[in-house]
Amino acid sequence: MTEITTQSAPPSTALSLTSGRLPRFVEPVALVAALAVVAALQFVLGGFNLATWLIFGALVYLVGIAVFSTIVEGRRKATDRVVRGLVTAAFVLAVAPLISTLWTVVSKGLSVLSWSFITQVGGTTFDPNTLEVVSTPGALQAVVGTLIVTGIAALISVPIGILAAVYLVEYAQPNNPLRRSITFLVDVMTGIPSIVAGLFAFSLFALIVGPKAFSGFSAAIALSVLMIPIVIRSTEEMLRLVPSDLREASFALGVPRSVTIIKVVLRTAASGIITGVVLAVARVVGETAPIFIAASFTDNFNADPFNGPMQTLPVMAYTAYSFPGKDIDASQAQAWGAALLLVIIVVIFNLIARIVAKVFAPKAR
Repeated sequence: MTEITTQSAPPSTALSLTSGRLPRFVEPVALVAALAVVAALQFVLGGFNLATWLIFGALVYLVGIAVFSTIVEGRRKATDRVVRGLVTAAFVLAVAPLISTLWTVVSKGLSVLSWSFITQVGGTTFDPNTLEVVSTPGALQAVVGTLIVTGIAALISVPIGILAAVYLVEYAQPNNPLRRSITFLVDVMTGIPSIVAGLFAFSLFALIVGPKAFSGFSAAIALSVLMIPIVIRSTEEMLRLVPSDLREASFALGVPRSVTIIKVVLRTAASGIITGVVLAVARVVGETAPIFIAASFTDNFNADPFNGPMQTLPVMAYTAYSFPGKDIDASQAQAWGAALLLVIIVVIFNLIARIVAKVFAPKAR
Protein backbone atom coordinates (compact mmCIF):
# COMPACT_ATOMS: atom_id res chain seq x y z
CA MET A 1 0.00 0.00 0.00
CA THR A 2 1.30 3.33 -0.98
CA GLU A 3 1.58 5.71 1.89
CA ILE A 4 0.30 9.14 1.13
CA THR A 5 2.00 11.85 3.05
CA THR A 6 0.50 15.26 3.41
CA GLN A 7 2.51 18.35 3.90
CA SER A 8 0.95 21.10 5.94
CA ALA A 9 0.62 24.38 4.12
CA PRO A 10 2.34 27.39 5.61
CA PRO A 11 0.06 29.53 7.68
CA SER A 12 -1.56 32.18 5.54
CA THR A 13 -1.09 35.78 6.39
CA ALA A 14 -4.19 37.22 8.03
CA LEU A 15 -5.91 39.86 5.90
CA SER A 16 -6.55 43.10 7.70
CA LEU A 17 -10.09 44.36 7.34
CA THR A 18 -9.23 47.74 8.74
CA SER A 19 -6.96 50.46 7.49
CA GLY A 20 -5.10 53.27 9.13
CA ARG A 21 -6.90 56.36 10.27
CA LEU A 22 -5.71 59.92 10.50
CA PRO A 23 -6.06 61.57 13.91
CA ARG A 24 -8.89 64.05 14.30
CA PHE A 25 -6.56 67.01 14.69
CA VAL A 26 -5.04 66.47 11.24
CA GLU A 27 -7.81 68.28 9.33
CA PRO A 28 -7.73 71.57 11.33
CA VAL A 29 -3.93 71.48 11.44
CA ALA A 30 -3.76 70.91 7.67
CA LEU A 31 -6.20 73.78 7.07
CA VAL A 32 -4.21 76.19 9.26
CA ALA A 33 -0.96 75.09 7.61
CA ALA A 34 -2.39 75.56 4.12
CA LEU A 35 -3.66 79.04 4.95
CA ALA A 36 -0.32 79.96 6.52
CA VAL A 37 1.63 78.74 3.47
CA VAL A 38 -0.58 80.66 1.04
CA ALA A 39 -0.38 83.82 3.18
CA ALA A 40 3.42 83.57 3.32
CA LEU A 41 3.61 83.15 -0.46
CA GLN A 42 1.37 86.17 -0.97
CA PHE A 43 3.52 88.39 1.24
CA VAL A 44 6.65 87.19 -0.55
CA LEU A 45 5.16 87.83 -4.00
CA GLY A 46 4.09 91.35 -3.14
CA GLY A 47 0.71 91.66 -1.39
CA PHE A 48 -2.09 90.05 0.56
CA ASN A 49 -5.56 89.54 -0.90
CA LEU A 50 -8.30 88.02 1.25
CA ALA A 51 -10.23 86.30 -1.56
CA THR A 52 -7.09 84.84 -3.14
CA TRP A 53 -5.87 83.71 0.27
CA LEU A 54 -9.09 81.83 1.04
CA ILE A 55 -9.45 80.23 -2.40
CA PHE A 56 -5.87 79.02 -2.77
CA GLY A 57 -5.74 78.06 0.91
CA ALA A 58 -8.76 75.81 0.40
CA LEU A 59 -7.19 74.26 -2.73
CA VAL A 60 -3.89 73.56 -0.97
CA TYR A 61 -5.77 72.05 1.96
CA LEU A 62 -7.81 69.74 -0.29
CA VAL A 63 -4.72 68.56 -2.15
CA GLY A 64 -2.78 68.00 1.06
CA ILE A 65 -5.54 66.15 2.89
CA ALA A 66 -6.14 64.00 -0.19
CA VAL A 67 -2.48 62.97 -0.35
CA PHE A 68 -2.14 62.22 3.37
CA SER A 69 -5.46 60.37 3.52
CA THR A 70 -4.61 58.28 0.45
CA ILE A 71 -1.29 57.20 1.98
CA VAL A 72 -2.67 56.37 5.42
CA GLU A 73 -6.35 55.50 4.92
CA GLY A 74 -6.77 54.52 1.29
CA ARG A 75 -8.40 55.98 -1.77
CA ARG A 76 -12.04 55.65 -0.64
CA LYS A 77 -11.51 57.50 2.62
CA ALA A 78 -9.46 60.16 0.81
CA THR A 79 -12.28 60.69 -1.68
CA ASP A 80 -14.73 61.02 1.19
CA ARG A 81 -12.60 63.67 2.89
CA VAL A 82 -12.18 65.67 -0.34
CA VAL A 83 -15.90 65.61 -1.11
CA ARG A 84 -16.71 66.64 2.45
CA GLY A 85 -14.25 69.50 2.12
CA LEU A 86 -15.88 70.62 -1.15
CA VAL A 87 -19.34 70.53 0.44
CA THR A 88 -18.10 72.55 3.41
CA ALA A 89 -16.49 75.10 1.08
CA ALA A 90 -19.75 75.42 -0.88
CA PHE A 91 -21.66 75.96 2.38
CA VAL A 92 -19.22 78.67 3.46
CA LEU A 93 -19.51 80.39 0.06
CA ALA A 94 -23.31 80.34 0.36
CA VAL A 95 -23.37 81.69 3.91
CA ALA A 96 -20.59 84.28 3.52
CA PRO A 97 -22.69 86.88 1.62
CA LEU A 98 -25.48 86.58 4.19
CA ILE A 99 -23.10 87.04 7.11
CA SER A 100 -21.36 89.92 5.34
CA THR A 101 -24.68 91.65 4.63
CA LEU A 102 -25.94 91.22 8.19
CA TRP A 103 -22.65 92.45 9.63
CA THR A 104 -22.67 95.53 7.39
CA VAL A 105 -26.28 96.40 8.21
CA VAL A 106 -25.89 95.83 11.95
CA SER A 107 -22.54 97.63 12.26
CA LYS A 108 -23.69 100.72 10.34
CA GLY A 109 -27.28 100.82 11.54
CA LEU A 110 -26.81 100.08 15.22
CA SER A 111 -25.33 103.51 15.93
CA VAL A 112 -28.44 105.17 14.48
CA LEU A 113 -31.13 102.86 15.80
CA SER A 114 -32.69 104.15 19.01
CA TRP A 115 -36.10 104.55 20.57
CA SER A 116 -36.30 108.16 19.42
CA PHE A 117 -35.41 107.09 15.87
CA ILE A 118 -38.37 104.69 15.88
CA THR A 119 -40.92 106.96 17.58
CA GLN A 120 -40.32 110.30 15.91
CA VAL A 121 -40.98 111.52 12.38
CA GLY A 122 -37.83 112.24 10.43
CA GLY A 123 -37.28 114.89 7.81
CA THR A 124 -35.72 118.28 7.22
CA THR A 125 -36.82 121.55 8.81
CA PHE A 126 -35.82 125.13 8.14
CA ASP A 127 -34.57 127.16 11.10
CA PRO A 128 -35.42 130.85 10.47
CA ASN A 129 -33.06 132.00 13.19
CA THR A 130 -29.91 130.39 11.80
CA LEU A 131 -31.13 130.06 8.18
CA GLU A 132 -30.03 126.43 8.20
CA VAL A 133 -31.79 123.29 7.07
CA VAL A 134 -31.75 120.83 9.99
CA SER A 135 -32.10 117.07 9.39
CA THR A 136 -34.08 115.21 12.05
CA PRO A 137 -33.48 111.43 12.16
CA GLY A 138 -36.65 109.43 12.50
CA ALA A 139 -38.50 106.55 10.92
CA LEU A 140 -41.98 106.58 12.47
CA GLN A 141 -43.65 107.47 9.17
CA ALA A 142 -41.81 104.62 7.43
CA VAL A 143 -42.59 102.05 10.14
CA VAL A 144 -46.30 102.91 10.10
CA GLY A 145 -46.36 102.91 6.31
CA THR A 146 -44.62 99.54 6.09
CA LEU A 147 -47.04 97.92 8.54
CA ILE A 148 -50.10 99.41 6.83
CA VAL A 149 -49.08 98.54 3.27
CA THR A 150 -47.89 95.02 4.16
CA GLY A 151 -50.93 94.39 6.35
CA ILE A 152 -53.39 95.38 3.60
CA ALA A 153 -51.49 93.26 1.08
CA ALA A 154 -51.64 90.27 3.44
CA LEU A 155 -55.38 90.78 4.07
CA ILE A 156 -55.95 90.69 0.31
CA SER A 157 -53.52 87.92 -0.61
CA VAL A 158 -53.92 85.33 2.15
CA PRO A 159 -57.68 84.58 1.71
CA ILE A 160 -57.39 84.55 -2.09
CA GLY A 161 -54.30 82.35 -2.03
CA ILE A 162 -55.65 79.83 0.48
CA LEU A 163 -59.06 79.55 -1.20
CA ALA A 164 -57.47 79.13 -4.62
CA ALA A 165 -55.18 76.39 -3.27
CA VAL A 166 -58.12 74.62 -1.64
CA TYR A 167 -59.98 74.65 -4.95
CA LEU A 168 -56.97 73.29 -6.85
CA VAL A 169 -56.33 70.45 -4.39
CA GLU A 170 -59.74 69.53 -3.00
CA TYR A 171 -62.29 70.32 -5.71
CA ALA A 172 -60.78 70.66 -9.20
CA GLN A 173 -60.22 67.53 -11.27
CA PRO A 174 -56.78 67.03 -12.86
CA ASN A 175 -58.12 67.63 -16.38
CA ASN A 176 -60.30 70.59 -15.45
CA PRO A 177 -59.56 73.50 -17.87
CA LEU A 178 -60.05 76.06 -15.10
CA ARG A 179 -57.53 74.24 -12.94
CA ARG A 180 -54.97 74.21 -15.74
CA SER A 181 -55.59 77.91 -16.39
CA ILE A 182 -55.13 78.86 -12.72
CA THR A 183 -51.94 76.79 -12.48
CA PHE A 184 -50.56 78.43 -15.61
CA LEU A 185 -51.38 81.93 -14.35
CA VAL A 186 -49.80 81.20 -10.97
CA ASP A 187 -46.61 80.03 -12.70
CA VAL A 188 -46.55 83.21 -14.79
CA MET A 189 -47.23 85.47 -11.80
CA THR A 190 -44.41 83.83 -9.83
CA GLY A 191 -41.88 85.08 -12.36
CA ILE A 192 -43.27 88.60 -12.79
CA PRO A 193 -40.66 91.30 -11.95
CA SER A 194 -41.69 93.39 -9.00
CA ILE A 195 -41.49 96.64 -10.95
CA VAL A 196 -44.13 95.31 -13.35
CA ALA A 197 -46.50 94.79 -10.41
CA GLY A 198 -45.90 98.40 -9.35
CA LEU A 199 -46.60 99.69 -12.87
CA PHE A 200 -49.78 97.61 -13.00
CA ALA A 201 -51.08 98.98 -9.69
CA PHE A 202 -50.23 102.59 -10.54
CA SER A 203 -51.82 102.31 -14.01
CA LEU A 204 -54.95 100.76 -12.51
CA PHE A 205 -55.42 103.53 -9.95
CA ALA A 206 -54.47 106.22 -12.47
CA LEU A 207 -57.43 105.09 -14.58
CA ILE A 208 -59.72 105.13 -11.54
CA VAL A 209 -58.70 108.26 -9.60
CA GLY A 210 -56.58 110.20 -12.07
CA PRO A 211 -52.88 110.85 -12.61
CA LYS A 212 -52.18 111.58 -8.92
CA ALA A 213 -52.78 107.98 -7.91
CA PHE A 214 -50.05 107.64 -5.30
CA SER A 215 -51.39 105.90 -2.21
CA GLY A 216 -50.57 103.14 0.22
CA PHE A 217 -53.50 101.07 -1.02
CA SER A 218 -52.09 101.18 -4.55
CA ALA A 219 -48.78 99.87 -3.19
CA ALA A 220 -50.64 97.14 -1.29
CA ILE A 221 -52.29 96.00 -4.52
CA ALA A 222 -48.86 95.80 -6.15
CA LEU A 223 -47.52 93.70 -3.27
CA SER A 224 -50.56 91.43 -3.33
CA VAL A 225 -49.82 90.61 -6.97
CA LEU A 226 -46.44 89.31 -5.77
CA MET A 227 -47.82 87.56 -2.67
CA ILE A 228 -50.76 85.65 -4.13
CA PRO A 229 -48.77 83.11 -6.22
CA ILE A 230 -46.43 82.37 -3.31
CA VAL A 231 -49.34 81.76 -0.94
CA ILE A 232 -51.09 79.56 -3.52
CA ARG A 233 -48.01 77.45 -4.21
CA SER A 234 -47.01 76.96 -0.57
CA THR A 235 -50.57 76.21 0.57
CA GLU A 236 -51.11 73.81 -2.32
CA GLU A 237 -48.00 71.82 -1.40
CA MET A 238 -49.00 71.70 2.27
CA LEU A 239 -52.50 70.47 1.44
CA ARG A 240 -51.09 67.72 -0.75
CA LEU A 241 -49.02 66.49 2.20
CA VAL A 242 -52.14 65.83 4.29
CA PRO A 243 -52.75 62.03 4.20
CA SER A 244 -55.78 60.91 2.21
CA ASP A 245 -56.69 58.56 5.08
CA LEU A 246 -57.73 61.54 7.19
CA ARG A 247 -60.12 62.76 4.51
CA GLU A 248 -61.55 59.28 3.95
CA ALA A 249 -62.06 58.72 7.66
CA SER A 250 -63.94 62.00 7.92
CA PHE A 251 -66.10 61.18 4.89
CA ALA A 252 -66.83 57.74 6.35
CA LEU A 253 -68.31 59.41 9.42
CA GLY A 254 -70.67 61.39 7.23
CA VAL A 255 -68.88 64.74 7.59
CA PRO A 256 -69.45 67.06 4.60
CA ARG A 257 -66.50 67.97 2.39
CA SER A 258 -66.50 71.62 3.45
CA VAL A 259 -66.37 70.74 7.15
CA THR A 260 -63.68 68.13 6.46
CA ILE A 261 -61.54 70.74 4.72
CA ILE A 262 -61.94 73.25 7.54
CA LYS A 263 -61.70 70.93 10.53
CA VAL A 264 -59.28 68.29 9.25
CA VAL A 265 -57.29 69.32 6.18
CA LEU A 266 -56.60 72.97 6.98
CA ARG A 267 -56.04 72.22 10.67
CA THR A 268 -53.48 69.54 9.81
CA ALA A 269 -51.65 71.77 7.33
CA ALA A 270 -51.96 74.95 9.43
CA SER A 271 -48.31 75.15 10.46
CA GLY A 272 -47.07 74.78 6.87
CA ILE A 273 -49.63 77.27 5.56
CA ILE A 274 -48.59 79.86 8.15
CA THR A 275 -44.95 79.33 7.22
CA GLY A 276 -45.81 79.91 3.57
CA VAL A 277 -47.68 83.11 4.44
CA VAL A 278 -44.70 84.39 6.40
CA LEU A 279 -42.40 83.60 3.46
CA ALA A 280 -44.73 85.60 1.23
CA VAL A 281 -44.69 88.53 3.65
CA ALA A 282 -40.90 88.36 3.90
CA ARG A 283 -40.77 88.31 0.09
CA VAL A 284 -42.66 91.60 -0.27
CA VAL A 285 -41.88 93.56 2.90
CA GLY A 286 -38.51 94.60 1.50
CA GLU A 287 -39.71 95.46 -2.00
CA THR A 288 -38.71 98.94 -3.13
CA ALA A 289 -39.55 99.35 -6.82
CA PRO A 290 -43.32 98.62 -6.73
CA ILE A 291 -43.87 100.77 -3.63
CA PHE A 292 -41.72 103.57 -5.03
CA ILE A 293 -43.87 103.61 -8.20
CA ALA A 294 -47.29 103.08 -6.61
CA ALA A 295 -46.97 105.03 -3.34
CA SER A 296 -44.04 107.34 -4.10
CA PHE A 297 -42.27 108.66 -0.96
CA THR A 298 -42.63 111.44 1.55
CA ASP A 299 -41.07 112.66 4.78
CA ASN A 300 -44.48 113.57 6.18
CA PHE A 301 -46.44 111.25 8.45
CA ASN A 302 -49.36 109.69 6.58
CA ALA A 303 -51.44 106.89 8.06
CA ASP A 304 -54.23 107.10 5.47
CA PRO A 305 -53.61 104.40 2.83
CA PHE A 306 -56.21 105.91 0.46
CA ASN A 307 -54.91 109.45 0.26
CA GLY A 308 -51.49 110.71 -0.76
CA PRO A 309 -47.99 109.26 -0.87
CA MET A 310 -46.86 106.96 1.93
CA GLN A 311 -43.35 106.23 3.16
CA THR A 312 -42.04 102.71 3.85
CA LEU A 313 -38.79 101.44 5.27
CA PRO A 314 -37.27 100.02 2.05
CA VAL A 315 -38.15 103.17 0.10
CA MET A 316 -36.81 105.30 2.93
CA ALA A 317 -33.50 103.43 2.88
CA TYR A 318 -33.29 103.73 -0.91
CA THR A 319 -34.12 107.45 -1.13
CA ALA A 320 -31.97 108.45 1.83
CA TYR A 321 -28.94 106.66 0.35
CA SER A 322 -29.49 107.49 -3.33
CA PHE A 323 -30.80 111.06 -2.90
CA PRO A 324 -29.12 112.40 0.25
CA GLY A 325 -29.69 115.87 1.60
CA LYS A 326 -27.09 118.49 2.34
CA ASP A 327 -25.84 116.42 5.28
CA ILE A 328 -24.78 113.32 3.34
CA ASP A 329 -23.53 111.45 6.40
CA ALA A 330 -26.83 111.93 8.25
CA SER A 331 -28.83 110.76 5.24
CA GLN A 332 -26.73 107.64 4.81
CA ALA A 333 -26.90 106.90 8.53
CA GLN A 334 -30.68 107.16 8.37
CA ALA A 335 -30.69 104.75 5.41
CA TRP A 336 -28.70 102.15 7.38
CA GLY A 337 -30.96 102.62 10.38
CA ALA A 338 -34.04 101.99 8.22
CA ALA A 339 -32.41 98.88 6.75
CA LEU A 340 -31.60 97.48 10.21
CA LEU A 341 -35.12 98.23 11.43
CA LEU A 342 -36.53 96.39 8.41
CA VAL A 343 -34.39 93.35 9.21
CA ILE A 344 -35.61 93.39 12.82
CA ILE A 345 -39.26 93.54 11.69
CA VAL A 346 -38.73 90.54 9.40
CA VAL A 347 -37.13 88.59 12.26
CA ILE A 348 -40.07 89.44 14.54
CA PHE A 349 -42.53 88.24 11.90
CA ASN A 350 -40.64 84.95 11.62
CA LEU A 351 -40.63 84.43 15.38
CA ILE A 352 -44.37 85.11 15.57
CA ALA A 353 -44.97 82.66 12.73
CA ARG A 354 -42.98 79.94 14.48
CA ILE A 355 -44.98 80.41 17.66
CA VAL A 356 -48.31 80.37 15.82
CA ALA A 357 -47.26 77.34 13.76
CA LYS A 358 -46.29 75.49 16.93
CA VAL A 359 -49.66 76.27 18.50
CA PHE A 360 -51.66 75.13 15.47
CA ALA A 361 -49.52 72.09 14.67
CA PRO A 362 -51.30 68.75 15.26
CA LYS A 363 -50.51 67.37 18.68
CA ALA A 364 -49.21 63.83 19.07
CA ARG A 365 -51.37 61.64 21.28
